[in-house]
Amino acid sequence: MGRLDEKVGIVTGSASGIGRATAIALAREGASVVVADIDEAGAKQVQGEITEVGGHAIAYATDVSSEPDVRDMVTAAIDTYGGLDILHNNAAAIGRARAGDDTDVASLDVDVWERTMAVNLRGVMLGCKHAIPRLLERGGGSIINTSSGSAERGDLTLPAYAVSKSGVNTLTLYVAAQYGKRGIRCNAISPGLILTHPVEAFGGPRYVAMLEEHHLTPRVGRPEDIANAAVFLASDESSFITGQVLRVDGGILSHAPPVADIRRMARDST
Repeated sequence: MGRLDEKVGIVTGSASGIGRATAIALAREGASVVVADIDEAGAKQVQGEITEVGGHAIAYATDVSSEPDVRDMVTAAIDTYGGLDILHNNAAAIGRARAGDDTDVASLDVDVWERTMAVNLRGVMLGCKHAIPRLLERGGGSIINTSSGSAERGDLTLPAYAVSKSGVNTLTLYVAAQYGKRGIRCNAISPGLILTHPVEAFGGPRYVAMLEEHHLTPRVGRPEDIANAAVFLASDESSFITGQVLRVDGGILSHAPPVADIRRMARDST
């Protein structure tokens, strides 16, 4: 028996990284999964990975910033599997930001700001908008939004990305408040540094090693760490949890800023 047997879930941005790991994890626990991504070829590859081991999945090409696309994505879940129980709003635009377009506020291109908000915030709102009526048809369900630690701190880059994720946190609270009595739980997961291909390509080993020093855990995160949290929030094991932003970040936001430097000083003095 899987923890999600007979449940139906949608995972956006699931052609790679966190979304891929979550789609596979949901299917492994018994859910039928809509693998939704703007990268249709990548979504089909993940679908194949799931079905090859006996899971149930369909791939669906979706631009989450487009309301017709999101509406059709939800309809595809209903038409294929008969209902909807889980929505993981995971798709996000950060690629151009990593390339250097989402830098300091005075240099920020308005088009980058608008596209980031369209995908990261409007996409989450549209997912909720079109999933909620279907979740209510099943007596409730679980909505999981991927946030970011960037929403909780100031930094030297990624202001558009961070602000969009701050909006995701607030939207999570509103959905939880408005639909909790009707059986819908809504939570967000706030990852720390998760080793995905774009992150490794952006900073390289020195970048990863620098951030690893600031985690309280012996390692940085893997996509599976977020997927495990998503499975928990999708399952009945978390039935009394809603309106929360769950940090899955190796403790990077749980300590005073100089901790890594103090640790290094102590190490160097011995």
